[in-house]
Amino acid sequence: MFIVDEKDSEYRFGDNGPKYLMKGPRMNFAIVQFTPGKDFPAHYHNVMEENFYILEGTAEITVDGKVYNLTPGQMIHIEPKEVHYVRNTSDKVMRMVSTLAPYQEVDKVDVE
Repeated sequence: MFIVDEKDSEYRFGDNGPKYLMKGPRMNFAIVQFTPGKDFPAHYHNVMEENFYILEGTAEITVDGKVYNLTPGQMIHIEPKEVHYVRNTSDKVMRMVSTLAPYQEVDKVDVE
């Protein structure tokens, strides 16, 4: 058992990107934030499935070429090998929870 406080972690890119509260041993748990216009490059995972739950703002998430606009309270489940791309197309900050499981130290494959 352990407790983590979000304020003790930092976003990967200053004020954007994932902020991991837990990495392994069985799953990853992160808060993801994008300011207006920011995105995260298209990629997929070989083994891990990923879930995004929108906390605030609007997330435009493209999965295998299909675009979804998610709002607070909505969740999207992404299976392994599904190419996904996330961006904030609004004029407000977007925050969401991201979970990845089963944990793999290296499993992200970038796509152009």
